[in-house]
Amino acid sequence: MRILVLGGAGKMGCIAVQTLAHDDRVDEVIIADINMAQAEIVAAAIGSSKLRLQQVDIRDADAFVATLRGADACLNATVYYTNLTVMAACRQAGVPYVDLGGLFHTTRKQLELDGEFRQAGVPAVLGMGSAPGIPNVQARYAADRLDAIASIRIYDGIKPPPPGSDLFTYAVPTILDELTLSPMVFRHGAFSECAPLSEFEEYAFAAPLGVLPMHLSLHSEVATLPITYAHKGVQEVFFKINYWGMSPETVARVRVLADFGLNSRQPVAVRGQHVAPRDLLMELLADRVPPITEFLRPPAHQPPDWVKEIVTETRGVKEGQALTYRVGTLTVKGALPTGAAPAVAAIWLAEGRIPPGVHAPEHVLDPEPFFAELARLGIPTQVSVSQMLA
Repeated sequence: MRILVLGGAGKMGCIAVQTLAHDDRVDEVIIADINMAQAEIVAAAIGSSKLRLQQVDIRDADAFVATLRGADACLNATVYYTNLTVMAACRQAGVPYVDLGGLFHTTRKQLELDGEFRQAGVPAVLGMGSAPGIPNVQARYAADRLDAIASIRIYDGIKPPPPGSDLFTYAVPTILDELTLSPMVFRHGAFSECAPLSEFEEYAFAAPLGVLPMHLSLHSEVATLPITYAHKGVQEVFFKINYWGMSPETVARVRVLADFGLNSRQPVAVRGQHVAPRDLLMELLADRVPPITEFLRPPAHQPPDWVKEIVTETRGVKEGQALTYRVGTLTVKGALPTGAAPAVAAIWLAEGRIPPGVHAPEHVLDPEPFFAELARLGIPTQVSVSQMLA
């Protein structure tokens, strides 16, 4: 089995590479990236004979398609802006595709390619990072056990950083978009926009996280779950997170920069040069992400200080009884699921377990074997069911 990880030298891509390299089902992992210096750092840190490095620039469409040919799956771990371009190349090359998410609007555009992928006989799974991805499968676990669904509420809890930290937890462009774009929610049978960082509530996560302040954020789960479970009457779907794992102070400072126009993609003239403010902001924030080696799983006695629980609460009815399923997937001391979950999906794609077409995770990933795979990677899932007493 040969799996190509596009952006494999990136923050989340390197975790997928590490997961795949340690899986007995995988024979070869290609770290496909434009940054070969960083790819070499990742390969040295993982130290697996299965790894091969390949410089790739997706703007050279023909060369990219040629690189894809022969792979059993492509895991796209680049920023979501590339999703449509990479999908087109995978369809042309006949290579199964999986990505980490499309931040709602891109996901909706990707879903429109279903007919083309079915006709080409190529499968694609959208939004298989930690979230989106895991919450979609959590929701399916509950939906399979309910006759009707009232709501699907997703909470992504991340351990807050130490005082004084001003680091970003993952891709700066994606976080900037989540900070500034209007979250989409599904309520009363319709999609609607809300204000960024709105509808705060306190939510209780498993130890050691405890109670965290949660707010709305734009996310891809909301793009698919209301459609998938429309036949069960779902009336509400939302996604909430706690400052993307960053400090509230850092988030506030970045929002001020955006309010003053530094997140604009519209070029402005500066001393005879035209510069997009967002490009400048990206450069200024580039060193606000931990070094690449901190994203890889170190020896067991030196785990990174990462804790995260993804919870999906699904409320519905079974045989006339009102029930709430709480499905929580917990990551303690490493093994970030944002790289592990798509690695599992890539393996399933390579094994031929996913049919042709463009799929949301809840369509094609069987919850129990999927969660069993995550558990083997040190990412356990627990389920609790509560019922309303008459």
